[in-house]
Amino acid sequence: MTTEERISALAELGKAIRISSESKDKNPFWASINTAHVENPWFTPDFCSNAALSIAQNWLCQDILTQWVSGYPRSYFSHRTPKTIGVVTAGNIPYAGVHDLICVLISGHRFLGKLSSKDGGLTKAFVKLLTDVDPRFTSLVALTDEPLKNFDAIIATGSDNAARHFDYYFGKYPNIVRHNRHSIAVLTGNESENELNLLSNDIFMYFGLGCRSVSKLLIPEDFDLSRFIQSLDSYKHLLNHHKYANNYEYHRAIFAMNGTPHLDNGFVLLKPDAGIGSPVGVIYYQQYRDIQQVHDYINQNAERLQCVVSHIQSLPQRVDMGRSQYPQISEYMDNIDNLEFLSSL
Repeated sequence: MTTEERISALAELGKAIRISSESKDKNPFWASINTAHVENPWFTPDFCSNAALSIAQNWLCQDILTQWVSGYPRSYFSHRTPKTIGVVTAGNIPYAGVHDLICVLISGHRFLGKLSSKDGGLTKAFVKLLTDVDPRFTSLVALTDEPLKNFDAIIATGSDNAARHFDYYFGKYPNIVRHNRHSIAVLTGNESENELNLLSNDIFMYFGLGCRSVSKLLIPEDFDLSRFIQSLDSYKHLLNHHKYANNYEYHRAIFAMNGTPHLDNGFVLLKPDAGIGSPVGVIYYQQYRDIQQVHDYINQNAERLQCVVSHIQSLPQRVDMGRSQYPQISEYMDNIDNLEFLSSL
């Protein structure tokens, strides 16, 4: 397949997802979205649907794919001998390995995916729809639940502990090994009500389990937290989800028993903490004196941060409020360029 053919086929996939969303009850792809929660309770139909449509609308469009590819030399997408790229996918959010899948295929290589046990059948249904749209991809994509073998390079995503194992087992192959990353929001106190409402999406979408989920706030010393807390109300329904509720109630009990300072709005806990990655049901916050202190904090934690959500334009890794869960196709996990890596093989 030529680069143009791969772009057209992926754009047709995006169109198929968007069109099929209008008749979800009768479509096998959307059936997988409605049943993923059976295997992985965190993968609710609403969050899976949001992820699928985001991929279709923000990545799998002819103009978006063409513009993305045009930013690289044409040689990146033409290989005399295509390689087999082993990809170990995460299972923290729906379709966690799809960006890697798109990168491997658009670059002209073969994709060999080791699916997370928490995938819930989503990736298999995604690949099935892809091969239905263009059967030529059938020979270019393989999925397995077994340990990977017969590959030329590796892209692996997991926790810091898993990453250590990946480094050990895959160290002799060309590789990208991704570790835990988190996202923060930097507030000034001048945010509008709409901006704070958008920020709640950055925090709670996918239950806060993604690397682009905001798990911590940096706030001025005179910041009014009550206004921020009020903006979170649209997500109070998360308390109806048993796993989220269990996490919230567990940490509330621990904080109470230990006398840990915190704020409680009835469905999420706000805790002053110097850490970055807060557990489900908890948001960390930390005060800052001036913008230089914010820059210092971000620089010191650069290797642990994926996004900085803020309207302060000067901040590195900045995204607008409400956009952290909707990355562009040219935004890469751990800020490592997949296409640069794949072109070097």
